[in-house]
Amino acid sequence: MSVLYDLVMYVRNWIIFKLNSAPRKHDSKVKHVQNQKVITEIQLQVKQWKQNGCKSKMCTARPGWATVSFRQPLYKKQMQNIEVNLIDILDINEAKQTIRVEPLATMGQITAFLNPLGWTLPVLPELDDLTVGGLIMGVGIETSSHNFGLFQHCCVAYEVVLADGSVVTCSKDENSDLFYALPWSYGTLGFLVSATIQIIPAKKYLKMEYIPVHSKKDMVKVFADETNKGEENMFVEGLVYSENSAVIMLGNMTDTADPEKINPIGYFWKPWFFKHVEEFLESGSAVEYIPLRHYYHRHSRSIFWEIQDIIPFGNHPVFRYLCGWTVPPKISLLKLTQGEATKQLYEKYQIIQDMLVPMKDLGDALKVFHDEIEMYPLWLCPFKLFNLPGMIHPQDASDEMYVDIGAYGAPKTKQYEAKRTTRKLEAYVSRVNGFQMLYADTYMTREEFYDMFDHTLYNKMRDELPFCKQAFPEVYDKINKKVRS
Repeated sequence: MSVLYDLVMYVRNWIIFKLNSAPRKHDSKVKHVQNQKVITEIQLQVKQWKQNGCKSKMCTARPGWATVSFRQPLYKKQMQNIEVNLIDILDINEAKQTIRVEPLATMGQITAFLNPLGWTLPVLPELDDLTVGGLIMGVGIETSSHNFGLFQHCCVAYEVVLADGSVVTCSKDENSDLFYALPWSYGTLGFLVSATIQIIPAKKYLKMEYIPVHSKKDMVKVFADETNKGEENMFVEGLVYSENSAVIMLGNMTDTADPEKINPIGYFWKPWFFKHVEEFLESGSAVEYIPLRHYYHRHSRSIFWEIQDIIPFGNHPVFRYLCGWTVPPKISLLKLTQGEATKQLYEKYQIIQDMLVPMKDLGDALKVFHDEIEMYPLWLCPFKLFNLPGMIHPQDASDEMYVDIGAYGAPKTKQYEAKRTTRKLEAYVSRVNGFQMLYADTYMTREEFYDMFDHTLYNKMRDELPFCKQAFPEVYDKINKKVRS
């Protein structure tokens, strides 16, 4: 089913790009979600909601199973569902170095479009199926984020349909409050219908240097030192394999490569990337050249390392060569076909969390993760948190380096219990002025959530935007565990 779905979408996208149909169709699609008197019956969705007395909140009609998150929010059953079927790349402006896309355009779709033209996004998160809308309204990060910030920091402008049906464009110079309030708002200020994003020149390969480390002290030091070199390392990433071992990876784009060291890691018969990287703990430091698009989606085939719990034999050479072309299975299809027993097993025995902590606290944070879950690998991704308005910003009035610690899999500690353990991780992250990515389960109280995230600008926009409070729930009411489950 996953293969057939991918095939259909590939053919459709190819036709759209060849016929250049997307830009012509976008304006009519936007009218599908705005309340204007002169447009067709479908465009009356928001108006119909108002005529019905604003009795329920609104949300997009995209089903919960279709998202990349393993969780299935059921709040959509109690809300007015608004169709926002916007999945295209609209246009590229090479003079201004921007690309304009619709919210359901995916990272795989964008790299397939941009890379042959010699362009890429400054921050391009790994998994193919991540959407632009999810990365803006939620959060997006990549191993280039220590130079460029989060995905939201690469966006130039947004086009939004508000609760009264009007269409508003916002940027740092126009409707700037809305521009800075939208990221992390989870669709509670309006419906995103397009985004204009910066693009940068791309090169053919990425020169990757692997640095194995065998002590926690070296792990933290090498990772922080290489991150702080800024543009000298365009990409910095760490995979932690135990309390005292990790591989730090440094990458830079290049058009030239040693032919004997080219490794197209994205081919289906290749080992899973995290298994490939683990080998350098034994073999020592090394350099190889990876085709750029292969690098960007290095974790897609193995869904980081979640695939080993879904297909335990999936990295065996026989499986890779015979059936590797069929993976990864679509997360959306896994969720759609997931039985209640499997769902409960995931919730009880798996943790899927990304915690964002200041770089200066990385050593202590790794100890907390080890004590609470003792689960490896862990993903380390540095990012610069700019001192800008919005839900997240540094405590001091200056930019600060943070690191995303990603934990995905089955904890090994005997005392692991989903709610209790997650609560302890949340408390630690809040204590060091960090943040929790909200695609995963959160058990924070409303007060704790307000302490972690700055709602000042967000609340101002909910007060000022027409019908906003009647139309949309607060972020907390969409992401807390009770509503999700």
